[in-house]
Amino acid sequence: MLRLAVIALLLANAGYYAWSQGWLRSWGLAPVEQSEPHRLEQQIRPKTLRILPAGDIAPAAPAAASESAAAPSSGTACLQAGLLEPRQADAVRTAAAALPQGSWSLQSTAIPGRWMVYMGRFADDEALARKRAELRTRNVPYDRPNNPALEPGLSLGRFATEEAAQRALATLSSQGVRTAKVVVERAEAQGFTLRLPALDNATRAQAETLLRPALGDKALRPCP
Repeated sequence: MLRLAVIALLLANAGYYAWSQGWLRSWGLAPVEQSEPHRLEQQIRPKTLRILPAGDIAPAAPAAASESAAAPSSGTACLQAGLLEPRQADAVRTAAAALPQGSWSLQSTAIPGRWMVYMGRFADDEALARKRAELRTRNVPYDRPNNPALEPGLSLGRFATEEAAQRALATLSSQGVRTAKVVVERAEAQGFTLRLPALDNATRAQAETLLRPALGDKALRPCP
């Protein structure tokens, strides 16, 4: 019995030695290592890790959308209206006097003249009707003149220069139109442009309310 006990003790010592030297690792019988080098191998890029002091950590920046929503709008708009005839410009000047000083100006602008190829004045509406019928047979377009002093009459075209109107008259003459002539429909005159260069929301609302009656059909539009 003593011999068997001695043999068992020797076998046990041999197994412990094999275990401690790693001879049984390939059989899956080695213990899990807890040494520091083995743990470092399981970390992701451990050499790049750096611990910062608490004072070096910056607070997270607020969302850009929140900043833009909270920021007040400081934009201004430039508006203008024109061309205004002298009488209308006087009415606008009176209305604009209630706006903040320096917020508006009236700039003088030349209103160019306009020439027209014209037929008339006719003796009566019957003569006017006959001439319209004649022009339709020749496929010549026409409309009424804008100047009441030229009624009853017909406009066969409006032009920015007298030379252009004369060329048009020559073309119409070649089409059989014999009694037309070139006249000044509107003489060159002085006009005005209303300009409000830097309106904030409050001043813009005030300007539109004050100026609307004086401007009539001239609307305030963005400056070019």
